[in-house]
Amino acid sequence: MKKLLLLFSFSFVLSVNAQKSEEESVKNTIIEFFEAFHKQDTVALKKMAKSNVILQSISVNKEGKTIVSESSYNDFVKSIGSIPEESTFEEKLLSYNIQIDGNMANAWTPYEFWYNGNFSHCGVNSFQLVKEDQTWKIIYLVDTRRRKNCK
Repeated sequence: MKKLLLLFSFSFVLSVNAQKSEEESVKNTIIEFFEAFHKQDTVALKKMAKSNVILQSISVNKEGKTIVSESSYNDFVKSIGSIPEESTFEEKLLSYNIQIDGNMANAWTPYEFWYNGNFSHCGVNSFQLVKEDQTWKIIYLVDTRRRKNCK
């Protein structure tokens, strides 16, 4: 009985460590995405996502109506590459909540966005990722954007 319990405990520890390792791998993918984003590295940004990735943003207009806007990932990458060099921007991630099931992962990352040193807006990113050939790739990205109720 002791051997069976020991074997179960050892297997559980290995499973937990493997899950933590995968969570770190997903987190590193998100970190690398934002490093490329801030450097305006369009080549790296393209490599981090599947070609048919969906990008959406949820906001509220002046009339209080919820707006869902959608853009192509290629348009997003082009827009990042076209930001003038004299402009500065930073998306500060506040935390990571990562969930994984096999080759699918979700990363929930609250953020603050700063442009030219001034606070612009806050919200949450929700990344959906797929693991292909030992590499996590973004397949869907939706964010919220607001100027009020930011912590």
